Amino acid sequence: MSAIVAFLGRVMLAALFVLSGIDKIIDPSNAAAALTAASLPPTLAMPTGIFEVVAGLFLALGIMSRLVSILLAGFTLLTIFFFHNDWGDPMQSVQALKNLAIAGGLLVVFAYGQMRWSYDHIRAARKGEVVAADATARAHEAELRAARAEGRAEAAGVAVTDLDEHGHTKKRRWF
Repeated sequence: MSAIVAFLGRVMLAALFVLSGIDKIIDPSNAAAALTAASLPPTLAMPTGIFEVVAGLFLALGIMSRLVSILLAGFTLLTIFFFHNDWGDPMQSVQALKNLAIAGGLLVVFAYGQMRWSYDHIRAARKGEVVAADATARAHEAELRAARAEGRAEAAGVAVTDLDEHGHTKKRRWF
């Protein structure tokens, strides 16, 4: 159940950024005016929108979720610093607290970013499968080398011994 809730939370956080980014891409004039009011270059409106859409999609799909979530948390905290820093205005303080809560949610995604239903989880599971297959292949090769070494030892007239169930040495017969 917690995996489902974590997935839904990640998708909801991603939706905030995707929708906000699409709005900035479609009509960058509002974002450019806000950037100008904050003494930032208005040309950052379009790159900001693209960043929000791409990062939001990555977050929704779970691609590089830890990196994306920490970048978006930093981005959200910067919006508090640049745009919602008038604590005397009740509306600005509400917006700042909303962004602080979003950043907190993104930090939770950072902490638990590679949960089920994400590309990162699938990639980690696949990596584990590849490591296990490599270990099995190495073990098989070691067994083959040992068997070949025993065969050469018998061909040279060297007695090959083994231990019985009590730990005593016994001669092994090869037919």
